[in-house]
Amino acid sequence: MLCLAALGLLLASAVTLSSSALVLENGLPNLWSQTAGQVTELPMQDGILTPNPWNYLNRQSFYRLVIAGTDPYLTYMGTTQTENPFWGLALQLGWMKSSGRLADPSGSTTCGLQTGDAMCISPESFWAMNYFTSALPFLSAAQQGFLGENIQVLQVPAGVEGFCTTYTECSASHSDAMTKWDAFFQALKPTSESTLPDNEKKDSILGVYWVAQMATTYASSTCNVKKSHYSAEEQSFADSWLDSAEYVAAAHFHSNLEKSVLFMNPLPSRILRAGDAAPNIADLTQEENNSLKIFSWMKNINTILGGSMVRMWKGAMCSVTTREKGKELLEQLLTNPSFPTASFLSFITEMTTAC
Repeated sequence: MLCLAALGLLLASAVTLSSSALVLENGLPNLWSQTAGQVTELPMQDGILTPNPWNYLNRQSFYRLVIAGTDPYLTYMGTTQTENPFWGLALQLGWMKSSGRLADPSGSTTCGLQTGDAMCISPESFWAMNYFTSALPFLSAAQQGFLGENIQVLQVPAGVEGFCTTYTECSASHSDAMTKWDAFFQALKPTSESTLPDNEKKDSILGVYWVAQMATTYASSTCNVKKSHYSAEEQSFADSWLDSAEYVAAAHFHSNLEKSVLFMNPLPSRILRAGDAAPNIADLTQEENNSLKIFSWMKNINTILGGSMVRMWKGAMCSVTTREKGKELLEQLLTNPSFPTASFLSFITEMTTAC
């Protein structure tokens, strides 16, 4: 079985020149204007909708369509038109493309390269295994009636096996993750109609959302074979990326467009090579070097503590109030180079005791 995408932490500053590879027009995700605005704009064969998730524009279209279909039930999330949590995944996919992480790392094809099919997403890429991060919620949203059309089957490259291509197939092969995506979409309407305060509704739906994302992340352990195409430095970053999802999910991070851009900008703008050692990678920005340093610190300290830092963090995220504080702390840790890491550990201890 092939693997699921790593869902990751989204890291650091506002839309600046350093984000030019991430956003295209009007601050929207890379090539957003070329994606499908209607389900019927996706590929069709013999009258059956058959989108191709191995084409960047099709995969990005999944997010655009899910955002449009669920926005009417998320009006309590904030005051802008870009509060949907799926913006985080859309921006993440854009970063993966602009940083070269969706291209064939084996060098055996030109998939994803400017000299080949630039829109191609390689099944050999570890990072491109966010296939399921897009495919599962997309198929679930269609099944639950949020897209207006039922998607019959997803395309898959010739000779590539292990990817579910229909709602029924994905429900059978990835039942836990698919069940949790179904639960998220089924929760949208009743949550929007709830009489709870908006901040509690927001925290609640984000909790359900992150449960679905993490269920998908946990299924990605079979991805490890794909890491062998990369340097030890890139593999370590990928592992740190996976670990970071635990912190984001527990804090019910609101991955709207604004926050996601803040957290995405300092991610490394290229695949890491042998010898890259943050914070002294010459061709990466100070912000990129800092984010890599923090990723490594978080992973290493958790390893040294036998996994207890993640467990303590989860325990500390026990209420709406502590989760709000947790989100603020993560932003400081990951965007402020002068923020003392000792404060992070102190917060966890303090909040765990309070809970």
